[in-house]
Amino acid sequence: MAMAASSAYPPPPPFYQLYMDYEQASSAPEPPLPIDGTYTIFGSERQNNEVLPSLKSLGFRQLYPKDSNIDFKRELSIVNRELQLHILELVDILVERPSQYARRVEDISLIFQNLHHLLNSLRPHQARATLIHMLESQIHRRQQAIEDIKLRRDEAQKMLGESLLVLDGSQTN
Repeated sequence: MAMAASSAYPPPPPFYQLYMDYEQASSAPEPPLPIDGTYTIFGSERQNNEVLPSLKSLGFRQLYPKDSNIDFKRELSIVNRELQLHILELVDILVERPSQYARRVEDISLIFQNLHHLLNSLRPHQARATLIHMLESQIHRRQQAIEDIKLRRDEAQKMLGESLLVLDGSQTN
């Protein structure tokens, strides 16, 4: 089983066998309940209730405020400018004092960890915004489809009315 979970194209989950051809079966069974605890995906164990760990718990110093009301755009901009400054300092150190580059590389690594953490903090917002966009797009498409159906219905009623007039005219003659 471990081999199948870590292969490039793992097999479908075992519950797929519960489903039959929809033309042959009157109703399909309900999908399985969500997994509690841990599960394996692409060979790695994952928790069902994963949350973004803090930088402190990962062993890194946090370079931006610890508020729950972070202005992500501002903080990303600040950390990005700091990254640019450290990269320029690294280039300067590599030119003038190549033996002292290690500390600057550690600082740059810390900045990248903070940038990565800030961006991962935005994932729930991104998912919510993507879902809202998808739902609005579906609503728009369905409203257009309804308008198209109404237009076709009106055209059909108009043609039907004209056909009735033609039939009434031919019966009177």
